[in-house]
Amino acid sequence: MTVSTMIDSKKKKASYFREVLNELKKVSWTPRDELILCTKAVIIATFIFGFGIYIVDLGIRSVLELATALVRAVFG
Repeated sequence: MTVSTMIDSKKKKASYFREVLNELKKVSWTPRDELILCTKAVIIATFIFGFGIYIVDLGIRSVLELATALVRAVFG
């Protein structure tokens, strides 16, 4: 690799990061309070749905265990 190739590579990287910073300045960021509120809502919803899935899983498991017990009782 020649010196000029290495310099060109470094210039391209610097240019890329400059462009990224310029684009990030254009982004409309969510206000901190709203971000915290939405994060809390997502965490709470995740736990609620997780608990709901757990309850449904327990119900399905109970039904399957009951069905297994009945089949064993009938067919030995």
